[in-house]
Amino acid sequence: MMNSFNIRVYGILKDERDRILVSDEFIRGDYITKFPGGGLELGEGTRDCLQREFLEETGLKVNVGAHFYTTDFFQQSAFNKEHQIISIYYFVHCDEIEKLQTHTKPFDFSPEQTADPNSESEVFRWIDLKDLSEESVMLPIDKIVAKMLKENKS
Repeated sequence: MMNSFNIRVYGILKDERDRILVSDEFIRGDYITKFPGGGLELGEGTRDCLQREFLEETGLKVNVGAHFYTTDFFQQSAFNKEHQIISIYYFVHCDEIEKLQTHTKPFDFSPEQTADPNSESEVFRWIDLKDLSEESVMLPIDKIVAKMLKENKS
């Protein structure tokens, strides 16, 4: 029986070259590509959460812009069957994007980053908006967001 909600907040960061930032992550032995962001903590607002997550993950201070999407269907957590996932997406803006170290290949981890199957590591890369698709990301809600971004572009 479902008894908890897991609220996730993600940012859509687009650069001047019309590219979208994604996070390639190694989590518990799995490889996942998703939008940057993470879990809402008790006592935190969604925008504060997103600013904190971006700073922790990327080192970037972002300004949270317009709301883009909130989950409007049931999504069970892949990690805890007792949790329902609610994901909230905002556009984010950053004046210091050039400070972010990015990679060009998916899952471009150093051997040390994936040596321990119980560890977690993260690297970032840009995907041209014209190349973004549902297949670019792996989480079910992210796939909907990727499709919506493409539809809004055309």
